[in-house]
Amino acid sequence: MERMFNGFTLGDLELANRFVFPPVKLGYGEPNGTVTDRQLTFYRQIARNGPGLVIIEPVSVTADGREHPKQPCVHLPESVSELRKISDVIHGEGRLACLHLNHAGAGALPKIIGGQPKAPSVMTCVAREGTVSETLTEQEIETVLEGYKSAAQKAHEAGFDVIEIQGGHGYLISQFLNSKLNKREDRYGMDRLLFPKEAISRVKAGAPDMPLILRISGNEMSPEFGVSQEDLLPLLKLAEQSGINAVHVGMGNACFSPPWYFHHTSLPDKPQMDALAWVREHTTLPLIAAGRMGRKEKVIKVLDDGITDLVALGRPLIADPDLIEKWQKGMDDQVMYCGYCLQGCLHRMKSGQPVGCNLNPAVGLPELEQTTNPMKVLIAGGGPAGMSAALYMNRCGHQVTLAEKADHLGGQFAIAWQAPGKEKMKQGLDTIERNVKTSLDSILMDRPVDAALVKEIEPDLLVWATGAIQNIPEINGLGDQHVMTSIEYFQDEKEVKGPRVLVIGAGRAGVEIAEKLGKEGYEVVATKRTDPIGSMMEMITKKLALMRIGQMEKVTLMPHTTVKEFKPDGVQIEQDGKPLSLEPFQTVILASGMLSAAGPDEEITNAVPKVEIIGDAMEVQDIFTAVHAGYNLALHY
Repeated sequence: MERMFNGFTLGDLELANRFVFPPVKLGYGEPNGTVTDRQLTFYRQIARNGPGLVIIEPVSVTADGREHPKQPCVHLPESVSELRKISDVIHGEGRLACLHLNHAGAGALPKIIGGQPKAPSVMTCVAREGTVSETLTEQEIETVLEGYKSAAQKAHEAGFDVIEIQGGHGYLISQFLNSKLNKREDRYGMDRLLFPKEAISRVKAGAPDMPLILRISGNEMSPEFGVSQEDLLPLLKLAEQSGINAVHVGMGNACFSPPWYFHHTSLPDKPQMDALAWVREHTTLPLIAAGRMGRKEKVIKVLDDGITDLVALGRPLIADPDLIEKWQKGMDDQVMYCGYCLQGCLHRMKSGQPVGCNLNPAVGLPELEQTTNPMKVLIAGGGPAGMSAALYMNRCGHQVTLAEKADHLGGQFAIAWQAPGKEKMKQGLDTIERNVKTSLDSILMDRPVDAALVKEIEPDLLVWATGAIQNIPEINGLGDQHVMTSIEYFQDEKEVKGPRVLVIGAGRAGVEIAEKLGKEGYEVVATKRTDPIGSMMEMITKKLALMRIGQMEKVTLMPHTTVKEFKPDGVQIEQDGKPLSLEPFQTVILASGMLSAAGPDEEITNAVPKVEIIGDAMEVQDIFTAVHAGYNLALHY
């Protein structure tokens, strides 16, 4: 285990440990390339007692290769002074800083670059809503190559210690290398290694004394469009011959296999381990393993087995910037473990919002200040919002009592991890619950908040975080069925009778229930009055779930379908305005949306000076919103 915390030599540099922070897109910067206080706070959090090398978010070597409107810039006159702010922060924490150079090629975002993306040949980036690229001219290729040289010079001037070149994940270098995509008839098509070779050469010319890392995909996981091992092998040999100091191995293709590119929680480990083993077999260079490495036992195994030399931790350090320090001190039970669900990070980035985290609302934000007006606070409800409010209000110095009407904490979060592919989310919940129990002096279980409790505690502030309840649709004959809510299903409060199960509501919960029942062999029909199926689901989670359900012969999803009436001989439905009849079901599960639980009654509100309603009790949304509501409340007080 100690090997994780030993130093490592990269070129002529000494890393403090075997950990690396990979280039994670943040969306914290300004559109004009200006670095913000939140970026600096974020990198300070990551670097403090953190990974030996911090690779900052990607910069595009030219403006036409950008992916995100708020990513840092390296092509502007003021880029050196802006980027130096980041390197100075990282160095201030005793860690090394690396600038990640990329050009997205066909993966560039049209509305950011002001036109169609440019690529080696005409190609369609599926993940960019089918954006079709234009073919780069040789003159444009030369401009991009000079961009690599200029970016390398600026990396040196901005005080970075290392440069990483993006050579995989379906971006521009990978596109040139790819025999399935590069259909050029000039020298960049006849010799597909030429562009990668020249890009590396220009970087070395721009920063001759800086160590270099080459980032690749060990497997792009797209048989139809991804780089083959046959195409990848020459790049590995080039890396050895051209003086690259390490190879950073991720997975997937940003255009054609996003689930693997982002390492979604439900994907199996074996393809990644196989890819790492293959790269290890075909290069003598040190390797950095990236993707879902945030569990100590996995890190120890890949290091002890010699599969890798260094380990990249991205999302795990966003969830808990102190993870490495906690591991080193044996404080494993205090780690806030990332569940790799993508909901608080990627999902927000795709929506144009800055990266966040379901578990860590304080990412990139200053430490909470101690209150100058400590209050006695009573929190009603021990779900995500209530636990978050309890943790952060307590941290600010308030005297907090948490009351939960059930015999356990967690609310709906306590059952969310039971959905297929979400098992890794449980460890994060366990840590939040453990932190609440160890931080608070007063936790009342099996105790709903009523006027009597309020009068007993006499709080200065009542925080109402009682969550949501199931919406029960009015359907003729529903009361004659064997019915349960989605919450009752996940809590195993009622027995599922088969063989046929009807799920009313094919949103997030309904899709998860349909898949879980399908895996257990039930014949399932899930209806939704509107489209799309799986609304509110993170896009990659939904895509993978629908793909798995599509392979289940006994599971049927029916959008634009309303259940009208239950009769002894069947169920009357209406699909796209047409009446239909389905055979009877032995179980009906209601996943038909949630409603905010009732607010505090008049007797309660009259007994307390101030009331705050937060989380689903205020507006039904998701766990991200609930956890952040508790944190934001602490900021306010």
